[in-house]
Amino acid sequence: MHLTTLLIADDDPDECQLTREALEEEGYISTFALHCVSDGEELLDYLHQRGKYHNSESSPPPSLILLDLDMPRKDGREALKEIKSDPKLRRIPVIVMSSSHSEEEIWRTYDLGLTHLLSNQ
Repeated sequence: MHLTTLLIADDDPDECQLTREALEEEGYISTFALHCVSDGEELLDYLHQRGKYHNSESSPPPSLILLDLDMPRKDGREALKEIKSDPKLRRIPVIVMSSSHSEEEIWRTYDLGLTHLLSNQ
């Protein structure tokens, strides 16, 4: 059975756990391979299969990325810009998770190639 790989990039480990629990509760966890990274640098390492993510068996390419904008080292905006400017990565759908209420911030994120925004408004 082929699993859909969901990659969560968020510096809050609770977010990954909450997503896992929500998928389990709705009965979808058996169709998803859920992977979590904690910052933009780690996200790009995963996507380019570098370092500890060199093995495509344990770090399969994602079908969807859930991205937090505010992360350490390399934030979600920088990571999104790199993903969408890379011909090998730009077709991966990205959903941004944000609590921002700034219309300017939201439009700037769409300009970087955002697929969808989930806001905590």
